[in-house]
Amino acid sequence: MSNATAASKPRLAVFKFASCDGCQLSLLDAEDQLLSVCGIVDIAYFLEATSRIQDGPYDIALVEGSITTPHDEQRIQEVRRRSKYLITIGACATAGGIQALRNWGDIDAFTQAVYASPQYISTLATSTAIADHVAVDFELRGCPINQYQLIEVLQSLVAGRRPRTKTHSVCMDCKQRGNVCLPVATGEPCLGPVTQSGCGAICPTYNRGCYGCYGPAQQTHVQSLTDHLVRQGAAPTQLVQLLRNFNSGAEAFREESERLSSPV
Repeated sequence: MSNATAASKPRLAVFKFASCDGCQLSLLDAEDQLLSVCGIVDIAYFLEATSRIQDGPYDIALVEGSITTPHDEQRIQEVRRRSKYLITIGACATAGGIQALRNWGDIDAFTQAVYASPQYISTLATSTAIADHVAVDFELRGCPINQYQLIEVLQSLVAGRRPRTKTHSVCMDCKQRGNVCLPVATGEPCLGPVTQSGCGAICPTYNRGCYGCYGPAQQTHVQSLTDHLVRQGAAPTQLVQLLRNFNSGAEAFREESERLSSPV
């Protein structure tokens, strides 16, 4: 590949904040599709894949992980300044991730219990989404993300069109796969009716209720579902645990879990 050809490609950077690296690995696991991505972008910064580092600015920044430390708060501002388009990938980046459970806890008590010298720990009391700190151009949901959706997003940006990802609920995926509705058939709590599509309804296909890995679907009303599940016999505490999962910090899930856990 000539230098002129490489110079003409959009420059891609992938950044990690507080996360498990699973969403970055989804890109690496794309294998053949990853080769096509390498053909349309110049991967300038991606520490999960290569030690080669090119300075910004970058045309596209993929950001995995939530903001959990004062240093993170400063670093995401710098990433935003150096990036033309900033795309958040995964539940940590879009909703604070599983670590957002700390938002209902006592961070000082946690550090005292876990670390021998907690005075050296610099952390925030909360785990928050990237969009709570900087402007985000597009959010790609999931825990982890759907690798094919990520490829679609990158190809769309290079082509100059808005990415197209599914926004319907998991229920439609269940219908397409011929799944029996678990809440109707067995009364098992399931977040499928209020969760955005992306996984292909994996859990309901194997007779387990949806955990909401892709966060709230568009124009959803979570309380209507939880009220129905309570009438079916589900305990509010059980539903709080279901909502406070991978996307516990997503507004719709957070507000409903707090309503259910509030004293009557």
